[in-house]
Amino acid sequence: MSIATGIDRTDATWFADAFDRVVDNVERAVLGKDHVVRLALTCLVSGGHLLLEDIPGTGKTMLGRALAKSLDCSFARIQFTPDLLPSDVTGVTVYDQRNGQFTFHPGPIFHSIVLADEINRASPKTQSALLEVMEEGHVTVDGHTYDVHSPFIVIATQNPIEQAGTYALPEAQLDRFLMRTSLGHPDSASTEALLASSQVRDRAAGLTPVATGAEIIRMKGLADLVHVDPALIRYVRELAEATRTAEEVRLGLSTRGCLAWIRAAKVWALGSGRGHVTPEDVTTLAEPVIGHRLILHPDAMFDDVRPEDVVQRVLGRVGAPRDRG
Repeated sequence: MSIATGIDRTDATWFADAFDRVVDNVERAVLGKDHVVRLALTCLVSGGHLLLEDIPGTGKTMLGRALAKSLDCSFARIQFTPDLLPSDVTGVTVYDQRNGQFTFHPGPIFHSIVLADEINRASPKTQSALLEVMEEGHVTVDGHTYDVHSPFIVIATQNPIEQAGTYALPEAQLDRFLMRTSLGHPDSASTEALLASSQVRDRAAGLTPVATGAEIIRMKGLADLVHVDPALIRYVRELAEATRTAEEVRLGLSTRGCLAWIRAAKVWALGSGRGHVTPEDVTTLAEPVIGHRLILHPDAMFDDVRPEDVVQRVLGRVGAPRDRG
């Protein structure tokens, strides 16, 4: 496997330093969650969106606010409820009697980092309005198109415990999220550190920006130049095909999922200071990228088979190319 690259060492070092700087700053508010913070930043730089499936009180909102604070980007939190309307998310056109014209009032989706809290509590119509913006990058109201901010990421949350009165996201809409992960409880040391500073009610409020939205846009451009060897392209294709033929799986990894996987792997590699993707970059991102895209047969679900189990079996079954770097 060759390691040709379109990234020079100076750019790779700058990217890795900027990536680490943002991660370290966010971790001042979200303690002990380096891997999840890196996944969230990878989603942002990749131009994707993140689904956090976790119990209440684990810091999901804090993660979004800390990321916005670290980048000096605008932040909005939308509490999804059954009565939330699509216009409450995207905005609405209002007639102004003073000048006799209609004026567009943008909704909270017109922020760089948007937290869609408990997305599965809103109606499918409202969910679709949000997910359309995520896919298209713009809002169309009354025949007029309005672009959302850049950079732009939706961090949606779901509570896996309380499902009464919720609307599960359809498979096609789940596919619009680049990754799904969870924060979980902090480790012992982080928990004790949080308890020792219990007087600090908002850990994100004290953060200062360590990067800008313009730098994130530059990072996106550099990530596009990261080299992916044809052997790794073949590896991702074989892994995707293996998910589609696994006996437990009714619906395997889509082509959109494969593209998202490659884009994320490029960012992950460059975040480590490398201008080329390695097999480890691909396998590290396998579960967060693939897990929510696999739809299992009812029999497999009855046997307590999880998508993560299928991902691990597929990784063990398909041989990875050798990295010569």
